[in-house]
Amino acid sequence: MEKVSLLGLSPTEITEVVGLKPAFRGKQVFNWISKGASSFLEMTNLDKKSIALLEEKALIFTSFVSDTLKDKDGTIKLQITLNDKRAIETVLLTDDKQRKTACVSCQAGCAMGCAFCQTGTLGLGRNLSAGEIVEEFLFLEKEAGTLDNIVFMGMGEPLQNLNAIQKAIEILSHPEGRNLGTRRITLSTCGLIDGIYRLADSSLNVRLAVSLTTANQALRERLMPVAKGNPIPKLKEAIRYYAQKKGKRITLEVALLSGINTDKESALNLIDFAKGLDVYINVIPWNKVGGLDFSTPLENESKNFIKILDSANIPCGLRLKRGSGIAASCGQLGKSFA
Repeated sequence: MEKVSLLGLSPTEITEVVGLKPAFRGKQVFNWISKGASSFLEMTNLDKKSIALLEEKALIFTSFVSDTLKDKDGTIKLQITLNDKRAIETVLLTDDKQRKTACVSCQAGCAMGCAFCQTGTLGLGRNLSAGEIVEEFLFLEKEAGTLDNIVFMGMGEPLQNLNAIQKAIEILSHPEGRNLGTRRITLSTCGLIDGIYRLADSSLNVRLAVSLTTANQALRERLMPVAKGNPIPKLKEAIRYYAQKKGKRITLEVALLSGINTDKESALNLIDFAKGLDVYINVIPWNKVGGLDFSTPLENESKNFIKILDSANIPCGLRLKRGSGIAASCGQLGKSFA
């Protein structure tokens, strides 16, 4: 009999799938897992019969950490090998206030093919299950202690695997377990319009980030193939809808590519796009990826771009570079095993 992984299950589901009695045993198991227990013998408030049943029918982790890289800035990257031998990467980021954020993957590889992204060169292997996503978070907590936030900004396009992400969030935010508040959760998309509407109409009340990069349709199609079926005017309306439905400010992510989208016209296009929207523009100087024909903007190039946005009173900021020493920065994931 194939054992079932418990990391993708709620307390009630654990009780039903394993056949635990009484029903509160499922809550106990769920709580132990959320604390990082990796074996049933660690669950000291369970009776021997329940432990034997769990060992017969279930397992906790289905994957394992196959490599750990640490940058001098405090960033940690884990390479995780899944049960089918595919590899993914997940990253721990620590900010100046020592807040810890898990940057997790939702797919092995990515089908979006953004020209400036390492992960996009890998193609799509498969979606991750809810349990595999939860495993990433717990592996990072084992490595670095209690985490404050989670961002779905790792490998893959979250809106292509929304059901698994919804389930993972349900598990991580469950009051009987990790109890992570949804205001601490951000989902980043490359701009799938139908997915944004679906997320807006769902029960999930998470923060949304949209990788825009440029508000010029022709250039965006060249850099991000997804733009061909998700034109900028319709994308803007979807963003407006999400902000109004959820009552949250949206983050627009702009990967700055030297000499391509750093000029005044590019900044003015972004300003025009932001009009009428409650947004914050996160400007991200491109992180070098070998084999990709782009250049990181010079410091003055990035600062001048920000000045133009500031002059129009657009809330914006320049993202601090973290994790580049271990290929853990934005757009670099997958580099260590590509």
